[in-house]
Amino acid sequence: MPREQVRAPEHTRQRALGVVLAWIEWFCVHGPGDVQGIPLHPRHGGEALPLDDEFAGLILDCYAHDEHGRRLYDTVAISRAKGRAKSELAGFVALAEAFAPVRFAGWATGGETYRWRDFVYEYEPGEPMGRPVTYPFVRCLATEESQTGNTYDNINFNLEHGPLAEGLPSGTAGITRVFLPQGGEVRPSTAAAASRDGGKETLAVFDEPHLYVLPELRQMYRTVDRNLRKRKEAAPWALLTSTMYQPGEDSVMERLHERAKLIAEGKVRERRLLWDHREAPDEVDLTDMDAMVAALTEVYGPFADALDLRGIVEAEFWNVEKDPEESRRYFFNQPTAARDAWTTKPDWAACADAERAVPVEAPIVMFFDGSKSDDATALVGCDVETGHTFVLGCWEKPPGPAGKGWTVDRTAVDDTVRRVFDERTVVAFFGDVAEFESYIDAWATDFGEQLLIQATLGRYAHAVAWDMRGHVREFTEACARTLVDVENRDLTHDGDPRLQRHVLNARRRPNKYGVSIAKESRESPHKIDLAVCAIGARMVRRQLLASPAWTKYRAAPKKRAGRVVGWG
Repeated sequence: MPREQVRAPEHTRQRALGVVLAWIEWFCVHGPGDVQGIPLHPRHGGEALPLDDEFAGLILDCYAHDEHGRRLYDTVAISRAKGRAKSELAGFVALAEAFAPVRFAGWATGGETYRWRDFVYEYEPGEPMGRPVTYPFVRCLATEESQTGNTYDNINFNLEHGPLAEGLPSGTAGITRVFLPQGGEVRPSTAAAASRDGGKETLAVFDEPHLYVLPELRQMYRTVDRNLRKRKEAAPWALLTSTMYQPGEDSVMERLHERAKLIAEGKVRERRLLWDHREAPDEVDLTDMDAMVAALTEVYGPFADALDLRGIVEAEFWNVEKDPEESRRYFFNQPTAARDAWTTKPDWAACADAERAVPVEAPIVMFFDGSKSDDATALVGCDVETGHTFVLGCWEKPPGPAGKGWTVDRTAVDDTVRRVFDERTVVAFFGDVAEFESYIDAWATDFGEQLLIQATLGRYAHAVAWDMRGHVREFTEACARTLVDVENRDLTHDGDPRLQRHVLNARRRPNKYGVSIAKESRESPHKIDLAVCAIGARMVRRQLLASPAWTKYRAAPKKRAGRVVGWG
């Protein structure tokens, strides 16, 4: 998954403020570094180093509008690998917010122009027109009191050494803030300063929010984000540029990614977040220079030519002093596993086979894990012949206010189980008895005769019931076997994002039988029920394949045929 984007359904660059991109390209120069001072545009025929297409497109995405002229996003999160010039991009946007026509001012009929200094922009018919913000207040957030932040450094450099410096009053740009001649300011801030101010921000830029793991930094983000609701006419928004986070640290970036995934899954109603993440392919041979360079080329995109990719491989991945997981996170931009994670995202993603379809006549097994309210209720199937694992149903408490007082729709769960039995060939079915005892008994009564092996409730046989609390050893062994299958690529799954989320939420929990899985903590909102069911379904399949009943079943003539269906 090299690119992950979460956008509003109506997103189109045709309704973006193209004048903002043109303004940035006309006035901005590259900030501190090897190419400092080189303009983006050859204004007078001189040297220039333009924005690459990816970054130019991201600027347009920030200023996309709906058909009524309302900007689509009040939060934009851009995740790119270390060294991708993310802070410079944020600095360009911040400069535009301070000077340029960045707010909607109607639809052009064609021929209208915007003029500022020597910049002239002519609008096309139907294009959104722009106007400057009245009293812009751009805040650039840094993590430490001793630094102003890379974003602000780029702003300051442009206002001292670029075309924007022409005609500015002396003392406009300073180390601690910029006082805009038309009114307003650009200010670098840290946690303490942001919490003291009353909040008039029109743009807040958060640099590297994967580092926002301390309570004061999370509070800084919450405070400034809340301030962005105060100036309706200014249409304030937040821009976050970051390398990928370390899972489990509960950083601001990790929470934003969780929000993006919920939006993508349709679990929440809001669509005001633009998430754009780019990472290296999931499977890369870390010992192969050519494969590593190809992976880095993928993650850096059009910026790859500006970097010494072979040097990155040698200095970061092959240097024995460096942690390879950290190198993956910074330079592959992958959210590497938490220290106690059960498996990693690259390993799990490498097993995905979303194109594989399990025919309805193919014998399958299922595992069920139910809950009344807080935990998820899940149903996972596994193809007996191939071991392909797929989601049949998942019911989770909605986030936010919608989840208050929520309980699972048991009728919907029951209907799904019965529909699977009606439309597929289910030959074994285990269900954890906790929370769903009466339904499991009913499923055993109605479908038990067609099942080839029995689950166990304590020391008693039962067609479906499998009490997790009484089978710690068996489930622990199943966790170990499934993990080996994942690492050896002997498992395939349907790539369901909910299943991936639950699997990556799972944490290793040693016990006297080995290593099982559990949530981060009992109170954690991060669910793992689909992971439990996937492991359980693989366990049921192994038990079935080892049983005489399966040998007899395979030898018998088959009468049943079905049709391909799918469940959400």
